[in-house]
Amino acid sequence: AERDQAIRYLEANEKKFLEAVKGLSEAQWNFKPGPDRWSVAECAEHIAVTENAIFNGIQKALKAPPEPEKKELVKGKDELVLSVVPDRSRKAMAPEPVRPTGRFADAAAVIAQFRANRARTIAFTRETSEDLRSRFFRHFALGDFDLYQWLLFAAAHSERHIAQMKEVKADPNFPRNRR
Repeated sequence: AERDQAIRYLEANEKKFLEAVKGLSEAQWNFKPGPDRWSVAECAEHIAVTENAIFNGIQKALKAPPEPEKKELVKGKDELVLSVVPDRSRKAMAPEPVRPTGRFADAAAVIAQFRANRARTIAFTRETSEDLRSRFFRHFALGDFDLYQWLLFAAAHSERHIAQMKEVKADPNFPRNRR
């Protein structure tokens, strides 16, 4: 049941991401509301790169022995991931390795990478027989999560930055499409 819930969340979130980036002109894709704010392009890059980092962290954690004694430490963090991570009222600085740097040639490349990463995450969630609740790795600010919580985190993190994309698109100076 948990795996089904995670898959539904990941799939629904993928649709929201694709809707948020659909039909943007190059000017809209790259518009920054201010020098210290991210563009839609930067948000999308960050989402794609972070999901890849999460997947790699999960794969690394699966190589370590299970630590069922740590389950109590992360109890209740499912709700934290689902409520706190998407919440844009608290700002956070992304760790250096997942900050946007213009890694992708264009919008199509970022979107393709996001879709490939998400398909891999969903396939893993659907197919793995591992006990995801007995393996862990650390979030830089929120502490340890079990691997199931990291799957939720992938979608919740994306939710956060989809909301940020909406903020960019709501800026009064956001370029409007010509009709």
